[in-house]
Amino acid sequence: MLRETVWRVWICWILMSFGPQWGVQSTGAHSCHEVKTAFHLRQIGPLKWVPETAATDAELQICKHQGPTCCTRKMEESYHAAARRGTLQNILSYSLELKYLIIGHAAAVQDTFHSLLSFTLNHTLSLLDLAYEPIAAESHPLVSTLFSDLALYLRGNDDVSVVRSVRHFFDELFPLVYRHLVNPGLASSIWSAEGAECLRATRQDLNPFGPHPQALGHGLARVLGVGRSLMQALTVGVDVLNASESAGMAKDCGKAIVRMQFCSHCKGLTLIRPCQGLCLNVMRGCLAGLSELQGPWSRYIALLEGTSAALAGGHELELTLLGIRERINDAILSAQLNGPHLSAIVEKVCGPLTESASSTQEGPTHQSPAVLDQSSTVESVSSIPSLSPTVQNNSDDHRDSHVTLRKRSLPLKPSKHDKPRSLKKISKEFMSHIQRYKSFFSMLPEVLCDSEMVLDEYTCWNGEDVVERMWTHSISKGLK
Repeated sequence: MLRETVWRVWICWILMSFGPQWGVQSTGAHSCHEVKTAFHLRQIGPLKWVPETAATDAELQICKHQGPTCCTRKMEESYHAAARRGTLQNILSYSLELKYLIIGHAAAVQDTFHSLLSFTLNHTLSLLDLAYEPIAAESHPLVSTLFSDLALYLRGNDDVSVVRSVRHFFDELFPLVYRHLVNPGLASSIWSAEGAECLRATRQDLNPFGPHPQALGHGLARVLGVGRSLMQALTVGVDVLNASESAGMAKDCGKAIVRMQFCSHCKGLTLIRPCQGLCLNVMRGCLAGLSELQGPWSRYIALLEGTSAALAGGHELELTLLGIRERINDAILSAQLNGPHLSAIVEKVCGPLTESASSTQEGPTHQSPAVLDQSSTVESVSSIPSLSPTVQNNSDDHRDSHVTLRKRSLPLKPSKHDKPRSLKKISKEFMSHIQRYKSFFSMLPEVLCDSEMVLDEYTCWNGEDVVERMWTHSISKGLK
């Protein structure tokens, strides 16, 4: 009884698997109608190249087999072009997902950089308007230029140095602070060009702003350098994918794909799919050149992970950018708190700074430090102690003024609606998605076969004929 049941199951399976094909052959053994329909639907070439009935074609070079065929030499050429074109399109469609993921992340990071810079720029300008009104109008362009330089640096401009831009900003800021805040009596006087230039040229030696310019410059250079590296790495990733899309396939790849995809059509079998083993072997051979990119690609993904983590860890970039305002505020306070001592040094090094006074003075005191006697310049500059409030011993009056100045420069609280999106959140989302593409080049053959060429059927095409899948063991085991 069991043996009879087994035979019935086998007969039903055979009829379901091969019955439709046998039925077609019995009603029109030599008809190429289905082949012509498939040729048209796939837009492979002109229908006039497909014969109405099967015949022998000795000119075939790829799909050779015994018996009548529905293929011609012209059809083979069209199949060859369609095979290469279809494979490249499949690679393109898969790589586009990854490319748009990288491009989208780059745009999100760039937007966050822009939002952070705009956010901090506006609050820095507000600080100057609120706490340092005498220099606000003249200092606004300096602040805007600084932030423009930072934006250019993040975009990869090689002509911009963060440290140099910060140094230039404080060089230009010093004459304004000295004239309007340290010695406000000079504000109504006419300044000499030589005096203003002397302040700019000697700012680093005079150190009126304490440690804040250097700390700001190096801090920004470090964190923005990470952001810049991430943007450059994302650009490289897109370039690699663009190159892989246009990379040539192996020389005999087209013929192998024709045997896998289209030679079954020559026998009238337009619905049969390639066997998985055949597809993987063909695709691995076709994409052998791309598979060599897997090692560098894995290292590239690891670099993205490390750079993203360094950029987003602890919100360091956000905190550094948002701290620009406080650094500038502390630098100005440092100059104000050491006003008397700073004025004495400036007068000794640069001389009188106004036109009226300089016109009545004789001698080198009104000249630029470049033309001063070298020994006197070295003596004057080298004798300047640090002007940072943290190391300078100030009087009680200075400590009182410190408290007063702190009250004048109350920090502005940013609006919740103005806050830019967190880099940490953006990076976390990106890395969770890109992990799926960590083995992009090595898994490309499997992806192409699974998505386009292999179906879960009982039979498949092995390149020469229809064969059974490995189902016999499973069926017999289930009947026991």
